[in-house]
Amino acid sequence: MEAMGNKKGVLKSVLRQLHQGAEVAEVREKAKEALRELTPAQISEVEQELIREGLPRETLQKLCDVHLAVMQESLEKQEVSVPDWHPVHILMEEHRRLLDLAEQLVSAQREKDDRRIAHLLEHLDEAESHYLREENVLFPYLEKHGVTEPPAIMWKEHDAIRDFKKRLQKAASERHQGDLASLAPALREMLSHHFYKENNILFPTALEVMDDGEWVSVREQFDHIGYCCFTPQAPPVEKETGGGGERPQKGEISLETGHFTSRELEAVLDALPVDITFVDRDDRVRYFNQAQDRIFVRTKAILGRTVQNCHPSKSVDVVNRIVEAFKKGERDSAEFWIDMGSRKIYIRYFPVWKDGEYLGVVEVTQDITSLKEIEGQRRLLDWD
Repeated sequence: MEAMGNKKGVLKSVLRQLHQGAEVAEVREKAKEALRELTPAQISEVEQELIREGLPRETLQKLCDVHLAVMQESLEKQEVSVPDWHPVHILMEEHRRLLDLAEQLVSAQREKDDRRIAHLLEHLDEAESHYLREENVLFPYLEKHGVTEPPAIMWKEHDAIRDFKKRLQKAASERHQGDLASLAPALREMLSHHFYKENNILFPTALEVMDDGEWVSVREQFDHIGYCCFTPQAPPVEKETGGGGERPQKGEISLETGHFTSRELEAVLDALPVDITFVDRDDRVRYFNQAQDRIFVRTKAILGRTVQNCHPSKSVDVVNRIVEAFKKGERDSAEFWIDMGSRKIYIRYFPVWKDGEYLGVVEVTQDITSLKEIEGQRRLLDWD
């Protein structure tokens, strides 16, 4: 254990020297020695320790290419062996296909084939699901195992790739051949470096710290988001789900995508900037939230009352039409908007179904006066 600590200390020293400007050749042999017994997960621990000690994440990201050059021989001795249904196999196969698309883009640019360039850029744009699966499924699992810095760095690189693809789309749409000539090869190199890091550091780390049950759950969530480039092999049907994350504590309300205490759930529903009312399958009011700026008055006296009795007689026929259409599965929404003084009020009704069973109707009412005035974009926080 002490020897392992020494190896990690040596690697930290190597990375600091590189950060301070040392040449790769000066520290290569020292790094190789330290890496002989360190796993990808332990290498990730070293990076996280350096961040905690004050090394800026941006610096570590810039350092990553040099870091990989030092570790390349050690890393490439690793073999990632997983079945075809496995999330890591899927991601690595997508890497291979995306690099091929990037190579084809370089070729199409050289030939000035605008139609083919547009087609290839469309395929590269469809690869967004690849990055979303990593960011929203794989990275959270790694973070639960204490692996935080490699996912954070990879996410920053995803954003850089997204920005780069936007520049390519703009250059292609405006037929700027000069920009395309430089951007297409640069994207290929960017993807190549990024995928190398994931294949040789991120994925082996994930395989080391995550268990089989977690990978089954990751695959289920991958399926929900969808794929790019190809349709992966289905997982074995006999495999059992490994769960989706933290387990609910005693007394909590367990839902398919999370869990709450009843106090938390009530507070969340009351914090929403909308009026919510739920009417059950028997047309009786079962719940309403208590939003801070509620538009329509609701009192506890209406709980258990039929929805028909909550409306004036002239509106009952409309209420019944909506409810009957929902119960028959003929409609999936009904919407109205009215003026209340200077305010525009938007009222929507949605049927509530679960596993093919009709459970009731939810009414959502919102003051959209300010929303109607929104134009352009606000991408930065503008608090005073």
